Amino acid sequence: MASLNLRIISPEGSIFESEVQSLAFPGEGGSFGILPHHAEMTSLTSSGLMSAKVEGGDPLEFLIHDGFAQVRKNIVTVLTRSAEKPQDIDLDRARQAADRAKERLQARVAELDLFRAQAALRRALMREMHARS
Repeated sequence: MASLNLRIISPEGSIFESEVQSLAFPGEGGSFGILPHHAEMTSLTSSGLMSAKVEGGDPLEFLIHDGFAQVRKNIVTVLTRSAEKPQDIDLDRARQAADRAKERLQARVAELDLFRAQAALRRALMREMHARS
């Protein structure tokens, strides 16, 4: 069966690389579905759940955060701020991060970087929503 190569890379380094049958990831304008031999493209990614189908195995899932995805010559490269498997998310830590981000946004101090604070809240809420025990 036809496949494509998926590479997930964060600032910490390579997180995942393997052959997959299909891939779905959250894009800036909606979700993208990628199959082997997809047309070349580059897109912004949003925070959300990325899933990949692997031949003979369970679907792979990663929670990714803002970045880029490039499809080129049957290789999908996802450059993301971070990526983690839902079962690896520490729910208590995600809740604490969401609470801190909400407090920062409510405080409205002059030196607050609104974009960064909103992005931090979005990431924390995504982590909280997709955490699995």
